[in-house]
Amino acid sequence: MDQRLHFITFATPDLHRARSFYKVGLGWEPLMDVPGEIIFFQIAPGQVLGLFDADKFDQDLGGGISTSGISGVTLSHNVGSEEEVSSTIDQLKAAGATVLKPAQAGAFGGIFHGHVKDPNGIVWEIAFNPGWRIDDDGKVVFQ
Repeated sequence: MDQRLHFITFATPDLHRARSFYKVGLGWEPLMDVPGEIIFFQIAPGQVLGLFDADKFDQDLGGGISTSGISGVTLSHNVGSEEEVSSTIDQLKAAGATVLKPAQAGAFGGIFHGHVKDPNGIVWEIAFNPGWRIDDDGKVVFQ
């Protein structure tokens, strides 16, 4: 199997709140929006974030399990400075996110970061990490 990932999909207990947060609050444009079912956002070349109604998500899994929330996962959005970490967290808060950890120096890896939780429980890390960069071809390089 090729080492790549095309879709990251989360079961979303309130698709309407997810739509409001990402589309209205953050200004993201959906790649596809199927009301009552799923919203897809293009987040990088060849990569899509899907927010799938939790009941439909469970049906898609065959009905054998019930998803109850997201745990042990963060989505990271990296920015170019410590100031951008703070301003991005402020933007997310204004859009309806809950601040879990205000912008601050991280305990690991020499980063400056903070964490927020979107209205459906997805935890986002907003970070500035001078120890890595993204090349023009999209490859992450650790320095």
